[in-house]
Amino acid sequence: MRPTRIAVIGAPLDLGAGRRGVDMGPSAIRVADLQQRLGRLSYIVEDHGNVAVEQAESRDSGNPHARYLPEIAESCRRIAAAVEKAANAGKFPLVLGGDHSAAAGTVSGIARHFRRKKQSLGMIWIDAHADMNTPESSMTGNVHGMPFACVMGRGPRELTHIFNFSPKVSPRNAVLVGVRDVDQLERQQVRESGIHVFTMRDIDERGMKAVMSDAIRFAMEGTAGFHVSLDMDAVDPREAPGVGTPVPGGLTLREAHLAMEMAGDTGALASMEVVEVNPVLDISNRTAELAVQLIASGLGKRIL
Repeated sequence: MRPTRIAVIGAPLDLGAGRRGVDMGPSAIRVADLQQRLGRLSYIVEDHGNVAVEQAESRDSGNPHARYLPEIAESCRRIAAAVEKAANAGKFPLVLGGDHSAAAGTVSGIARHFRRKKQSLGMIWIDAHADMNTPESSMTGNVHGMPFACVMGRGPRELTHIFNFSPKVSPRNAVLVGVRDVDQLERQQVRESGIHVFTMRDIDERGMKAVMSDAIRFAMEGTAGFHVSLDMDAVDPREAPGVGTPVPGGLTLREAHLAMEMAGDTGALASMEVVEVNPVLDISNRTAELAVQLIASGLGKRIL
């Protein structure tokens, strides 16, 4: 059964990204009538505000292979605590990013919630990028390219061991959907990770329904529920222009909605985050408005 209360948690991180402005993503999504649209789906929506995040101007970037790592780790611990608290109270945690490094916190929080009940978590990661870099393989040192690796237990200990356990999700229950841009050194790490991967070619050849059916089956096998991590750059930039790392050839509007609708249909969706909305790069808040529409699809909005 779906929860009746949603806890909105803002994660205005931009320390993990290479382009500024994504810290305004949570505000842009809220402005796009998030609370009202979810309220129309009969949810009680509680906005818990934003977790505290350091500003880049107030800190040195530090290690060039993992820029702002201590500050990102501290923010992720705060996100994790907020997510776990909401889940423990019977609320659905909905995290608004910010860059994708926030996922190390979100997944840690919901994974710990299930771990305390001796249950496990599945995960579907919808993204143009694999986010499986480590400081050793990253060409930029931007941590938003590392969070999937971190929740799988690879990468800086500050992020892999939030709440002192790792991995947060078993590889057999972790799924990457929509990937189309993978760094050279990252490819081997994806292959070795044991996760399930569905590229844009798989979606082109098989269709989104078949891909998501498999993704959901893997995420739900032996788990108590699953998390969806939606990076808005998974959607084609013609539909979602306001992202920092756009890659042509992404999900169509209907493919993105179908993916979220199918996830919501399971009744096993335990938490969600939507990240990488950058209003500085957007056109009339289109990407944030699409983000709200996709959130609503995941949480029960249907055509009829």
